[in-house]
Amino acid sequence: MSREAPAIRVIHPLWLRITHWINALAVIMMVTSGWQIYNASPIFGFEFPRAITLGGWLGGALLWHFAAMWLLAANGILYLVVSLATGRFGRQMFPISLRGILTDAGMALRGTLSHADLSRYNAVQKAAYLFAITDMIVLVLSGLVVFKPVQFPILRTLMGDFDNARIVHFLAMSGLVAFVLIHVAMAALVPRTIVAMVRGR
Repeated sequence: MSREAPAIRVIHPLWLRITHWINALAVIMMVTSGWQIYNASPIFGFEFPRAITLGGWLGGALLWHFAAMWLLAANGILYLVVSLATGRFGRQMFPISLRGILTDAGMALRGTLSHADLSRYNAVQKAAYLFAITDMIVLVLSGLVVFKPVQFPILRTLMGDFDNARIVHFLAMSGLVAFVLIHVAMAALVPRTIVAMVRGR
């Protein structure tokens, strides 16, 4: 009697993996070119090392930044539309509660948080991904004000003014970088998550 091979369980569908890696590329391009743009007119009393910036000079950095901006925006819209249409967004991100976040965060710090089922997000992951999505929306909106302050007067007013929009943009960028660093560190601690995001299973 032949034994049937176990069914392959898809954890991350192909569309999710593609948008994930495109997003990773776009974020790297946007952040590093943004650092070069920042260096041309620093908001605070420091500059980013030239070795970790993209574009070579202000004009080159702007070209990279705008190209990455359209890629990030289009990819983000595609992710949200497909995720909402398939119901994946609701299933993976909700329900979520402050108590659940604190409980899972405590377990993570003690090294007891289970990663046995990669198809389900724990409360900390849900909060982190919801933060990242919200943060990128703020990045795009504040970036529009910095890019076209006259064309987006309502957004400019909501953010205080042009200079405040630059600060909002910088803080949102900092939040995204912090998310990416933590995300990469957590993935390194649980390498199966990287394999799943590449192979889908």
